[in-house]
Amino acid sequence: MLKAVQILGWSSGLTIISQRLTKTRNSSSSSTISLKLSTFSSSPRRILSFIPTRMSSSQSGSDPLPKSQTFVSVQSSGDVRKIKFCQWCGGPTKHEIPDGEEKLRAICTHCGKIAYQNPKMVVGCLIVHEEKVLLCKRNIQPSHGLWTLPAGYLEVGESAAEGAMRETWEEAGATVEVISPFAQLDIPLIGQTYVIFLARLKNLDFAPGPESIECRLFGLDEIPFDSLAFSSIYVTLNLYLEDLKKGKVKFHYGTINKRPGSSPSDIRAFTLDYHLQP
Repeated sequence: MLKAVQILGWSSGLTIISQRLTKTRNSSSSSTISLKLSTFSSSPRRILSFIPTRMSSSQSGSDPLPKSQTFVSVQSSGDVRKIKFCQWCGGPTKHEIPDGEEKLRAICTHCGKIAYQNPKMVVGCLIVHEEKVLLCKRNIQPSHGLWTLPAGYLEVGESAAEGAMRETWEEAGATVEVISPFAQLDIPLIGQTYVIFLARLKNLDFAPGPESIECRLFGLDEIPFDSLAFSSIYVTLNLYLEDLKKGKVKFHYGTINKRPGSSPSDIRAFTLDYHLQP
């Protein structure tokens, strides 16, 4: 799926993205895929290009996250047959495989338009402050009362970084500076892609928003892994801790495949496949 990941240029080397938000609130196979890091510096604007290469598998025990023996493609759980009416004209739909395609689609019997189901993008921030990370205890379902990074669905009209900062403000009342992308984690089973940015607090003035019960800075040895809300958060925090042990924080791409028959609330019932890193 991922032939190359290209992070849009950071002007003058590593530029910190920041945005002021008005402070008001009304509401292992025999081989693995690795990445080479190439930097193009012909102009002051740099583009980091990640080029996949095939390398021998890493040593056993180097990654505590579960990995499957082979890369497994899991289809989204979205049920196209639930789409009964056209979103454009309201006409009834039929369910067929259109000419030239391979998947069942909902096709309007009046206007002929096809309803495509696309993944949702979730954006958020891994906020680091003095060897601590900021977590929010959820005040909404799913996973009410469990801890998560501030994150949510990207809105139309905003960049991924802007959306991550907005979600951080809404859930934690915190203004942050985005330092760099940290992880992209695809979850095909539920049709979601997580994009998590490494960020830092601009000040210590934060408080829970309506969707959070509590916001707290946790020491790296205090992270409540037994009380995390989602597999994506479990993976993100583990990858960050592993990077710190290795002395270098890197960008990660991976696919989280939930184990067949596992409960959605079992955040450890997964394999991390197609893990790419520089």
